[in-house]
Amino acid sequence: MRHPIITAAIATALFAGSIAQAQPAAGYTGPSTTAQPAQAGKHGSYGGPSSVQLLTVKQLLETGKDEQHARLQGRIVSHDGGDKYTFADDSGRITVEIDDDRFPPGQNIGAEQRVELVGEFDKGLRKREFEVDRITVLN
Repeated sequence: MRHPIITAAIATALFAGSIAQAQPAAGYTGPSTTAQPAQAGKHGSYGGPSSVQLLTVKQLLETGKDEQHARLQGRIVSHDGGDKYTFADDSGRITVEIDDDRFPPGQNIGAEQRVELVGEFDKGLRKREFEVDRITVLN
């Protein structure tokens, strides 16, 4: 026989959990190969001018040096699992690594939203990806 207070406590916990899951998480909301959405970061960031060079994906892939800082403007077109995403501009595509806390707090980013990524190029023998330090949503 179940105790009514324990049953009520379990029902309350289940209801509270369903409310928490019903609220959409901020972060990337476009196509994904995983069912887990990215969570929004809790930190603000600098939004002023930058001396970091603006490049296209093609320029970065062809001439970029390992650990080179760069800015890219385009779209995050898919979530590829974990912290890996595909970023595209008019010149090409590149895998980008975005930690959950790099997404703008409380702001969803869809696959059609233009963004600027600031980060560091990781160029190895077998992989080339861009490690994102900051995301800025463009108008």
